Amino acid sequence: MRETHTPAPTPAAEHFPETVPLTAEHLLTNRRSEPAGGWRRLVYRLTGGRIIPAESTAELERRTLIAHAQTPVASGHHRIAVMSLKGGVGKTTTTAALGNTLASLRGDRVIAIDANPDRGTLGLKVKSETAATIRTLLAEAPNVVRYADARAFTSQSPARLEVLASDSDPAVSEAFDAEDYRTVAGLIERYYSICITDCGTGLLHGAMGATLEMADQIVLVTMVAVDGASSAAATLDWLTAHGHGRLVKNAIVVLNAVEPKSHVDVDLLERHFTHRCRAVVRVPFDPHLKEGAEVDLTRLRPTTRGAYLRLAAAAGQAFGQRPDRSS
Repeated sequence: MRETHTPAPTPAAEHFPETVPLTAEHLLTNRRSEPAGGWRRLVYRLTGGRIIPAESTAELERRTLIAHAQTPVASGHHRIAVMSLKGGVGKTTTTAALGNTLASLRGDRVIAIDANPDRGTLGLKVKSETAATIRTLLAEAPNVVRYADARAFTSQSPARLEVLASDSDPAVSEAFDAEDYRTVAGLIERYYSICITDCGTGLLHGAMGATLEMADQIVLVTMVAVDGASSAAATLDWLTAHGHGRLVKNAIVVLNAVEPKSHVDVDLLERHFTHRCRAVVRVPFDPHLKEGAEVDLTRLRPTTRGAYLRLAAAAGQAFGQRPDRSS
């Protein structure tokens, strides 16, 4: 009888973990980043670039934060509303600093718009290149058909942030309502990837309803003080009670130190808002920001620049999500 031999089963392919990504950055020695400073740069220069010491924990963290800030906008356009119930907490400064940080790190277009219902000060945070305002853009809306048309109404900072200002003279300014905001937001969406709205103080003025309705996330700014923290908590309560629970869960709270010293327990504040929101970022006091003039990232203290990088990274973590406004 003829014997039949059953072929031995082919062993399953072995899987080896890929510990190093096979990319040019990792495989080609001439692609590795040159150390920016410190002892790593000294070693790099003394060895003629043959030895590149490993990055420190702080440098690796910074690289991770930058990567988050550079997250592509999945939906094509992302809206951030920067708000506060009280004035004088650094809301407009936060808008400008966040916008400058994102614009300096990204290759797409970032714009900040002043949606204050009366005299806003966002236009003071960048060197003016035009006398045009958000009201001028509204009047010319039918004629804005390409990016160059929109650019004529904005001023641009050295970091590439564009700013659409409001009227600086309260005597000539007109109320900015919900329909106005929708019109401007619709135009902005065509030509910019990220729009940061500097909201007016208060929650009931005309443009706020449309701003919250269209926002993908909010940044709630509060100063490190008892009354400021109470106002911020009340704002979160109001948003939750009025159908904006999604925005509260995804919110970023900025604890802004507008004075050099404070006796407020910042750790306690941070724990409180961490339980309610997605992220909390502390911004230390900085003399440059106290000036109230143009925001120049190069003039900020390193710790302040680091804080705004963390804020930009926290915001960037939402860029990869598609908007869901059903809740």
